[in-house]
Amino acid sequence: MEFAVKIQSNDFSASEVRDVVGVALSNERSQAQIRRDHFARLCQDFEIQYHLASDEFIRRFDSGELGDDVYLFDWFAAKRSLDLWQRRYQILSELTL
Repeated sequence: MEFAVKIQSNDFSASEVRDVVGVALSNERSQAQIRRDHFARLCQDFEIQYHLASDEFIRRFDSGELGDDVYLFDWFAAKRSLDLWQRRYQILSELTL
């Protein structure tokens, strides 16, 4: 899959634009990795505390098997955030200019 970058001004060279976009992508990839790692640690803490893998937790939570204690919603949010940031990180890691 390819994408094109359009810039409305002719005041910039292609290499200058490529450099700026490359730095922006690199920064965004780093932020995605930091966020992914943060949510991975949160999920790991829950997994250790409750002796349950996060994927299994999500399956059981979604089925209504676990109830509605507050910590469950925290774990749910952490796991969903981990999945989101992992996906973003994967996408950003595969981009090339």
